[in-house]
Amino acid sequence: MSTYLLGIDIGTTAVKAILADDEGHIIAEESAQSTLHSTQPGWAEEDAGEWWRNTGAVCQSITAAHPDKPVAAVGVSGMVPTLVVVGEDGTPLRFSIQQNDARAHAEIEYFQSQTDADDILARTGSPVTSQSIGPKLLWLWKHEPEIMARARHIMGSYDYINFRLTGELSIEQNWALESGLYDLHRRDWDDDLLRLSRIDSGWLGTVHAPSDLIGRVTPEAAWHTGLRAGTPVVAGSADHVASAFAAGLEAPGDLLVKLGGAGDILFVLDELRTDPRLFIDYHLIPGQYLINGCMAASGSIIKWFRNQFAPEATYAELDAEAAEVPAGAEGLLLLPYFIGEKTPIFDPLARGLLFGLTLGHTRAHVFRAILEAISFGFYHHLQVLEEMGFHPGERVMVTNGGARSALWKQITADVLNLRLHVLARHPGSSLGAMFVAGMGIGAFEGWSQIERYLLIESVIEPNPEHHALYRRQFELYRALYEANRGLFPRLLTLTGPSE
Repeated sequence: MSTYLLGIDIGTTAVKAILADDEGHIIAEESAQSTLHSTQPGWAEEDAGEWWRNTGAVCQSITAAHPDKPVAAVGVSGMVPTLVVVGEDGTPLRFSIQQNDARAHAEIEYFQSQTDADDILARTGSPVTSQSIGPKLLWLWKHEPEIMARARHIMGSYDYINFRLTGELSIEQNWALESGLYDLHRRDWDDDLLRLSRIDSGWLGTVHAPSDLIGRVTPEAAWHTGLRAGTPVVAGSADHVASAFAAGLEAPGDLLVKLGGAGDILFVLDELRTDPRLFIDYHLIPGQYLINGCMAASGSIIKWFRNQFAPEATYAELDAEAAEVPAGAEGLLLLPYFIGEKTPIFDPLARGLLFGLTLGHTRAHVFRAILEAISFGFYHHLQVLEEMGFHPGERVMVTNGGARSALWKQITADVLNLRLHVLARHPGSSLGAMFVAGMGIGAFEGWSQIERYLLIESVIEPNPEHHALYRRQFELYRALYEANRGLFPRLLTLTGPSE
């Protein structure tokens, strides 16, 4: 008899859910759009209440359509390290501060001045950056003291949904790790960094591994979602970690390129290695790690361009136009740092830049330059990995919404000079969350059984001539940032500081 499992993903643009059985069949998928709020330059916020409403909507749709397939366990994944601040009763006190929010640049500098960079990297696995939770807490203490006076707990996106499902406060290990407040080696909160952030461990839930059972669906949550009261809920996973595993990244050397709203690139290690330019995460498979990069904006730039300059066009039409433009966009080059940048430059003040415009350029040129710029961002990460002595193996996967674009996939393959394997019908993080739920209740014998859900749809071969051109253009891409790095802070005097 089949066991039915539910995976939920709290993503930047939508809450998604899948229902699957333990034999490799995806039975149902649902999604509900979420809203990203960016009211000031560098800000990125969302409404955690909307996530919960969307969770209820997608779960209700699935459970109502499949009453004969009772859910045996639930796993939730989500953005990391999103910051949700809640009061005594668990109600969010403000919108979340997203992982790509870049407002706390002054607090980052303060945090860095109070700590030793090498020591922080050794203890937490990552430098102090715009992603770090500590500087964001200091920003809140400074600018919203009335909120912090009422605050009692902080948590991540999927931890908040788990709390609403079970009533239990918990933190999944990769939110803890990516928060910058957690000791990578002791696997416990770092008291010195908590004090610097003006909180203590009581603000945080117990840290759990992904497949740990953290609680069961409460009667109130059952009414909201259509799930049965008492259904087990596991700790879940960071979205990019779940997505990487669900794309088949199981062995050292496996690489994933995620063409999503934010661009991720992940590489599997069987040893703990850190680098100040990249993040490190625990793999879902115990004993393995994922060293990875995350670009603050990638697919979100594509969405912005279409909405602002080509609202009448479909993405497929924009692709078709850009496909007629030669590789290199006839000298047009874009810096994709529209909301600052995380890895590998960690510059919250960097901004987007379109370079080389002539009267001969069209919107098709600009659209192609956007796709190429995002791929240059991935290539920058690949260079960092190679400098560390790591080289991709045969399994190089490409996923997320951008994988539906033949042009974007081809440009990515050409820039990286790698064969990209495209998965058929890949739900991404929600599939990984579903599998984690199954591991939590013993529905699977081992992590390798994720292969039941994977099917390679196609392989994209790189064009060597295009790669040679892109290598030369990449040198200009890097030089363009370096030449303008000192100018970006001066934009604050024009737009007004967000501190």
